[in-house]
Amino acid sequence: MRKLRDLRTRAGFMATRSLGLWRRLRGSLARRGLKATLQRALREFRRGPLPIAPVAGQPQQDVVDISLPSWPQPQVSIVIPVYNKIAYTLACLQSLAQHAASASFEVIVVDDCSSDDTQERLAEVENLRVIRNAQNLGFVGSCNAGAAAAQGEFVLFLNNDTVVTPDWLEALLRCFAEQPDAGLVGSKLVYPDGRLQEAGGIVFRDGSGWNFGRFEDPADPRYNFRREADYCSGAAILLRRALFERLGGFDQRYAPAYYEDTDLAFAVRAAGLKVYYEPRSTVIHFEGITAGTDVGSGTKRYQVVNREKFLEKWKDALALQPAPIDDAALAPRAATFRANRRLLIIDACTPTPDQDSGSLRMVNLMRLLRALGWQVTFFADNRLYEKGYTEALQALGVEALYAPYMNDPIRLFRQRGAEFDAILLSRHYIAINYLGLARLYAPKARLIFDTVDLHYLREQRAAELEGSEDLRRRAERTRAQELKLIRECDATLVVSPVEKDLLARELPRARVDILSNVHEVFGCRRPFAERRDLVFVGSFQHPPNEDAMLWFARDIFPQVRAALPAVRLHVIGQPVPESLREFANEQLILHGFVADLEPYMDGCRISVAPLRYGAGVKGKVNMAMSYGLPVVATPAAVEGMHVQAGSDVLVAADAQAYAEAVIRLYHDEALWNTLSAGGLANVQKHFSFEAAKQALARILA
Repeated sequence: MRKLRDLRTRAGFMATRSLGLWRRLRGSLARRGLKATLQRALREFRRGPLPIAPVAGQPQQDVVDISLPSWPQPQVSIVIPVYNKIAYTLACLQSLAQHAASASFEVIVVDDCSSDDTQERLAEVENLRVIRNAQNLGFVGSCNAGAAAAQGEFVLFLNNDTVVTPDWLEALLRCFAEQPDAGLVGSKLVYPDGRLQEAGGIVFRDGSGWNFGRFEDPADPRYNFRREADYCSGAAILLRRALFERLGGFDQRYAPAYYEDTDLAFAVRAAGLKVYYEPRSTVIHFEGITAGTDVGSGTKRYQVVNREKFLEKWKDALALQPAPIDDAALAPRAATFRANRRLLIIDACTPTPDQDSGSLRMVNLMRLLRALGWQVTFFADNRLYEKGYTEALQALGVEALYAPYMNDPIRLFRQRGAEFDAILLSRHYIAINYLGLARLYAPKARLIFDTVDLHYLREQRAAELEGSEDLRRRAERTRAQELKLIRECDATLVVSPVEKDLLARELPRARVDILSNVHEVFGCRRPFAERRDLVFVGSFQHPPNEDAMLWFARDIFPQVRAALPAVRLHVIGQPVPESLREFANEQLILHGFVADLEPYMDGCRISVAPLRYGAGVKGKVNMAMSYGLPVVATPAAVEGMHVQAGSDVLVAADAQAYAEAVIRLYHDEALWNTLSAGGLANVQKHFSFEAAKQALARILA
């Protein structure tokens, strides 16, 4: 029966998804034509590159001419305790020299009475600080001795049997910069043959541990998002030197070695800070080179002895840890057990927040969810790994799944559906595919439909503007699908009170909440007199933006140029429509994609939003106002945005009135200042992180 049910579910999923793709293809062909549709399809379904696991060979002792960088005031002090094994130490130092990059550091090697030629060979390394212990202190004592001599703001403990990789140190420092509560950050450890050694450690309530991800693929998305860890192996960990000193260094009770790194992690948490695993920092570790792997003899025997000491010291904290497990399938949940609740998000594509406002809203919602204690899992319907964008989600602590590691959504729901407290399905043409799967395999999860904007409302308005019967029929199909989802989901999110009021009339018994755009408020950073030109920002994959710019270029801009002959219009957004290219010149500049919008937000005098139809809330308007950049808009562009015309924005409905508003604002400094201040206040009240956090907490309560 279960197999039959799975087959029926799979068939239903494939049928619904195929029908949805066919309808989207037909709609794109009608709007964009064959060439643009093929280009869009290639962008959406191309296979992006996957992270590649590094591989290292055995170190050679004939390494010579190692020159480490030298800074007068290093930010990081790298402490490397060594005992013999000079070939590994030299390989480690050579990798540090090779991947020095931008972070300033010093390297302190603590020689713990080595009996090979370590002392002589280290003397050959340029800019290396060497401390030679008078007597053998073991790993704990040597690390403490190195830290006592450190000069940097941070101290980094690195095993000598490691090889670092590009960006390893910068990634650790970025974690501290982006996580104010970070106390200790550890690297991803990889075996020389490319297998994963550790993606942070799990500590169970009996004091035993688990190297999360051991022997797995280091590119697997389960091991590639930043997250809290119980501890990180002392083979590569970074913390502030002041904190290390305040905690008393590594606890000497664990001398000569083992459990000192786990103890330090618990001490960091006891001090009110967090321990993070940073997957972007990859370190290759030749595990067991110095101490071996036999827990019954040599230094390794202290792993058993020190566990009892650790249990005694941290018995109260350990009572809050998860119970021991013997099933690797349970390890991912144990690795994130500190999360209050778990949410799965499914959207059409990986968010690209520098390209469209819907993506910016989604990323900022994820940021808020993480701040509220939710563990977020995300996958895009196309399941692509998008270089840069996927990594940005992972840096937020989002488990972003992608192909080939997640090719079958049905298997994901079957295996993990029960763990989610809520599932958020974004956009009707995506949500309809996963509604049945969510109800079948995640019956306890609260199902939330995120409209992004009411697509049927936008399509109805486009049909009315163009007088198209085909668009009207399409809008009716979309309406039926969106209303079905709203009826069957536990809650629906819209971005404006206009849409909420509309749905209250359509489906009075449905629960509909407003969760609008979310923007950081930057403020006005340059005065009126230091600005010039106009700017439009918008993704041209969104049909209302192309229509808006064509209208502006054809009917409005000629009037503006007649009064302001030197003014230029900067059009930012991709892909640049062919229909706009005929208007391009030195005064109407088609920039396409622009990575950094700040020069335009801070340098232009007016943002234009000439949308003739649409739905939802317009991110281009929110963003401009968040920079204190005044906006001239149409009624459609500011619908549901709580604005006061004349004090927050200027609003005009026809081409002549729009041109007159732009010309007037371009000359009127007092009006410009009024709109700048009013727009900032509007965003702060209705579209800031604080406003969204309150709404999200209410919705998910």
